[in-house]
Amino acid sequence: MLFIDNKNNHDPYLNLALEEYCLRNVDISETYLLFYINEPSIIIGKNQNTLEEINHEYVRENNIHVVRRISGGGTVYHDHGNLNFSFITKYDPKHFNNYKEFTGPVINVLHKLGVNAELSGRNDILVDGKKISGNAQFTNKDRMFSHGTLLFDSAIDNVVSALNVKIGKIESKGIKSVRSRVANISEYMEQKLTTEEFRQTLLDNIFEGYSEIPRLILSDEDWQKVTELADKKYRTWEWNYGLSPKFNLQKTKRFPIGEIDIRLQVENGLIESVKIYGDFFGQNDVAEIEDLLTGLKYDRDELFNTLQKVDVKEYFGNIELNDLMDVLY
Repeated sequence: MLFIDNKNNHDPYLNLALEEYCLRNVDISETYLLFYINEPSIIIGKNQNTLEEINHEYVRENNIHVVRRISGGGTVYHDHGNLNFSFITKYDPKHFNNYKEFTGPVINVLHKLGVNAELSGRNDILVDGKKISGNAQFTNKDRMFSHGTLLFDSAIDNVVSALNVKIGKIESKGIKSVRSRVANISEYMEQKLTTEEFRQTLLDNIFEGYSEIPRLILSDEDWQKVTELADKKYRTWEWNYGLSPKFNLQKTKRFPIGEIDIRLQVENGLIESVKIYGDFFGQNDVAEIEDLLTGLKYDRDELFNTLQKVDVKEYFGNIELNDLMDVLY
């Protein structure tokens, strides 16, 4: 097995691009181990509706990255207290959905550290009934990876706030996350370590017996291609939001001027149709607002910038644009 050094990069877009690039390009006669620690970010499963999974207001106010990964499963929160691991191997049907094989080395090290961890269900690692790791896999029928989180010293309150969805009635076929009670590994350790020290401890134990950890050294050309993949895919709205399954959204809010009820149909991240109902009084027909919004990305900045071009008071009465945005997004 070879260790892939990510150069201590904390950019979630780059780290997910690195994982995919290695999956598709390394010599698959070997097995590889990749570790990465991300800046505060929400990592969305491939088949999920991003808007159903995040507290958008909290995410925007706290500058949290939102990134979709290529594997399935539920949404997870990353920060500097969360260590992520990925085993990259040749595809074998016996390995796919066999999480025990890939979590086993990690669980063995946790036992050495006095943490009574166990694989529970299909793909979670628990301690005392609390989740410390969620895992997912991806295969292209030639190669595969099995990757997972390790909540070591993560800000649990931020996890809860970032994933506490505040949205109206929404219907989609996106895979919903199952919320679990979570805990940090550090709570169960007597020895105090930083996340980086914990990472090194895992490395030393997994590669126990080696005088030096065997590594895959990526070339400058490799890193250039990783950066290009991050820029063209993982940093884009189209990948992180636009790929969400088709959904319908209804949100209602009452103001002193009356109730505003907005209903949207969104596909590929674009507003297909919008209807606005309510008992407000405006001098202009809200059908003009509906026409203005149809075809736009369902993205807060794009909606806000578009509506700035009109006087919303002429359509809804004495409310501000930010009030309308609270209903619309």
